[in-house]
Formats: sequence, structure tokens, C-alpha cells
Amino acid sequence: MTKRFPPEGRLLNTPENRQACANVEGLRQAMETGQVLEGVAASCSPEHHLSVSLGPFTGFISREETALGIAEGSTREIAILSRVGKPVCFTVIGIEETEQGVRPILSRRAAQRQALDNMLAQLRPGQIIPVTVTHLEPFGAFVDVGCGVPSLIGVENISVSRIPHPAARFQVGQELLAAVLDLDPAQGRIYLTHKELLGTWAENAARFQPGMTVPGIVRGVKDYGVFVELAPNLSGLAERDPRLIDGARVSVYIKAILPHRMKIKLLVIDQLPPDPRPRPLEYFVREGRLEHWKYAPDGCVKVGMETSFGD
Repeated sequence: MTKRFPPEGRLLNTPENRQACANVEGLRQAMETGQVLEGVAASCSPEHHLSVSLGPFTGFISREETALGIAEGSTREIAILSRVGKPVCFTVIGIEETEQGVRPILSRRAAQRQALDNMLAQLRPGQIIPVTVTHLEPFGAFVDVGCGVPSLIGVENISVSRIPHPAARFQVGQELLAAVLDLDPAQGRIYLTHKELLGTWAENAARFQPGMTVPGIVRGVKDYGVFVELAPNLSGLAERDPRLIDGARVSVYIKAILPHRMKIKLLVIDQLPPDPRPRPLEYFVREGRLEHWKYAPDGCVKVGMETSFGD
């Protein structure tokens, strides 16, 4: 299913897409089968119709067919304007003969309806799917779950380590993995989470050992100490240093790792130059379906995060 309806941009240069867009016969066959194809939105007219480059043709998507919700007014016009210069998915709904030649008539809305209906029918909570970041807000990251269908990963579900803004973890255009948290067929919504794929405390802590010196990011300055992120799902505590502020990059010496208390003791060695790029993500789970996720190690006296994925 995710291969049939991937996030926009992932079909564009596939042999199947190029072959279907190469000639009228390929477009007619795609129209008969309802195949989802991709092209690049070349321009948007004053009436908010899209012109789309596909193979040797320039296709046409009317405003009402540019996205789910446009005709009803539940989707904002920026959803059309922001596609210019980017890949768009579509199905072929007609082929016109004009004085300038063949003009394919396309519908992005129909492709999105196919994708959403299939995902709502077939996905289950806990299932891992590919997504692409489309834009970032303080409250979360909007992602494309397939054919431009949007979903949101709330900032609280991005990682265990708290971040001030999703931009601290993601970039627009970044390809991610996410887990389905819940489905709401009545509202046509898919809810996602991300932190469970970044590993438990024990999985992350296994990459470190006392005596190591490693880079980290300050994620909280408290009266009793400074929390330093060693990985998106792992932080340690160092003694308070008045020079440090949230977001600062530092090198830290690992003094002790205490699994039974889910605690890592650190010593700040030095401040490091800032790096505007988010850290590369390492996924401990990349495919399949999660049923239950527990962050804390067995025997830990602290209660950590847990996620149960229902049916």
C-alpha cells in the first residue's frame, strides 16, 4: 500500500511513472486503471488552477481537483500555491485534443482520496510507515503520509528528549518513519507518533559507557543541574554551569550509567560551536508493527513512558 501511495516526490523518477507519462497510450492506460502518477507543478494561475509537467505533456488540474477539501473550503488555498515547483501526484481523468496538442486533465484530489481510503481501511495502530516533512509549527511537524495527505506528529511525540521546536529535530523535505497512533475514519484522519522508533532507554544507553567523552545538546537548565541530550531518546544530568543555555552544544564526560535509576551522570568539559542542522536520526525499529513500547528498562525504580497500540 505504501508503495502504491507513497509521499509525494517518491514516484516521480520511477521507471513506471516515466513510462506511463511518456506517451498518450501510457496516459490512457493509467486513466483506465486509476493509476496514481506524478509530475511537477509548473505554475499556478490566478484562478488557482495548476499546470503540471509530465513527460512531454503539460497537464491541467482545476482548482477543485488540486487537493481534498479545497472544494468544501476545509483546506486553505496555500495548499495549492505551495505546490508550485514541487512534485504532485494525480490520476488522469481526461485527455483533451487542443490546437497546441494533447492536454491531460488531472486530479490530485482523486489520488488523495484513493490513498486516504486505502490507508484508513488497511492501516492499524502501531504500523510503521514512511512520511515526508512538509512544514513545521511550534506544536508539531506536518507530514505527508501518502499522495500529499497530511498528518501531524505532535511535538510531544517526536522524541523522549524535550525540544523547544520541531525544527530542532526535523527539516522540511526530510524523509522519516512514523508509527500510526490512531485512525479516525469518520474525520478522515491518521494520527502519528515518532518517539517509539528512536529506541528505549536501554537501547540508547548501550551505545555509551562510563569514561567516554561525547557531544551533546543542553535541553534544560534547572537549579539542580543541566540536562544534556546524548541522543534524541536519551539525556543525562550534569552539574549546573551558569554559562550554559538551552540549545548549547557541549562535550560531556560520562561519569556513570545507572540503569536501575534510568540515570546518566555527566561532567561538562567544553562548549562546542553551534550546528544549525538537526542531528541524523537512528531508528531502532524500521518496519512492521509495534504492539507495545516501554521506555524504562526492566527493574528500574522509575516509571517511564509507555505506549500501547490498540487494534
